[in-house]
Amino acid sequence: MRDKKLFDLIDQEKKRQTEGIELIASENYASDEVMAAAGSILTNKYAEGLPGKRYYGGCLVVDEIENLCRERLKKLFDASWVNVQPHSGAQANSAVMLAILSPGDKILGFDLAHGGHLTHGSPVNYSGKIYKPFFYGVKKDDGIVDYKSLEVIAKQEKPKLIICGASSYSRDWDYKFIREVADSIGALVLADIAHPSGLISRGLLNDPLDHCHIVTSTTHKTLRGPRGGIIMMRNDFENPFGFKTPKGTTKLMSSLLDSGVFPGTQGGPLEHIIGAKAVAFEEALSDKYLEYVVQVKKNANVMSKEFINRGYNIISGGTENHLMLIDLRNKNITGKWAEENLGKADITINKNMVPFDTESPFVTSGMRIGTAAITTRGMIEDDMVKIVEFIDRVINDENEITAVKKEINSWAIKFPLHKQ
Repeated sequence: MRDKKLFDLIDQEKKRQTEGIELIASENYASDEVMAAAGSILTNKYAEGLPGKRYYGGCLVVDEIENLCRERLKKLFDASWVNVQPHSGAQANSAVMLAILSPGDKILGFDLAHGGHLTHGSPVNYSGKIYKPFFYGVKKDDGIVDYKSLEVIAKQEKPKLIICGASSYSRDWDYKFIREVADSIGALVLADIAHPSGLISRGLLNDPLDHCHIVTSTTHKTLRGPRGGIIMMRNDFENPFGFKTPKGTTKLMSSLLDSGVFPGTQGGPLEHIIGAKAVAFEEALSDKYLEYVVQVKKNANVMSKEFINRGYNIISGGTENHLMLIDLRNKNITGKWAEENLGKADITINKNMVPFDTESPFVTSGMRIGTAAITTRGMIEDDMVKIVEFIDRVINDENEITAVKKEINSWAIKFPLHKQ
């Protein structure tokens, strides 16, 4: 390689990932084949538009690749329509909103401070700047989504869009109830399943496509693919807000959503990433992947119980998916302290706001932990207990950092990054 400086840095990152423990809930390890497709010659091809309707020539092969990707995704989620072009989950959400909303329309999202996402209406995000956001959250006593509050706010404000899904919520969702509320006020429901999509795809959690009008996801978390986004529907339908074609006919939602992606929010799709998504979806259809996501859920359950046994406060009292949110206030430390000091021991977590937090977003009172990446490396239930012990040692005594780091470095390399 001529660019020695850059590739030396890549080697350093590979070493960091190999010798440490990755517990950030939104991260995973893509397979060699996924990475090969993402780094392939497909990166050279411009292909604005959809297969068969491109604005560039020379798209015969990438049309086949994108169609293959779409068919595999439809099979994985039993969807009738998909768009695999969004560059990220945030891009998928922005395309959906552009397609179905007008500036100033009301939206009802899950509060970022309670586990939601920036694109669900945060005032610092486009979703909170362009649209008029309202929020529901979790109950203070048990950390579970306050569905009654969601219903009350929805019926009072009558938003055009209700958004469900989270970035740091460890329980399943009652999509059926949310759809009933939406139907009562004539709203649409968007489920953002960026985090648990892999578990949902194999039937381990409730299926949002049974009830939600539109579903978005990333492809790089529990789906274990390249970094990217997707949009899906189980059944196409005529939009309820009266958008018309130039000829005066009502547009189908699929047509609106396609136009929300291109030309609405993006130009040329990343065909190398779409190829990598196709690989990941084929992997996710395998028996081996089913075993993987089952183990992800088992590992998270064991880890959360071990934290509780050691006196940690898990928001909602446990987990039903791949992650957990831990309130550290009873340990007299902040999320910032935990992230920095666990990082020194090569344990990677992220600081995170907890519901009703008393710290700023730059400090936080909590940490978010997930089991997707470590399960990809082949770790099982007993390893979860060991990891919690490592974390507990650092949190209880900073002087343990050096010793824990040494133990982790020698232990972690026993688990190859791409053991699938």
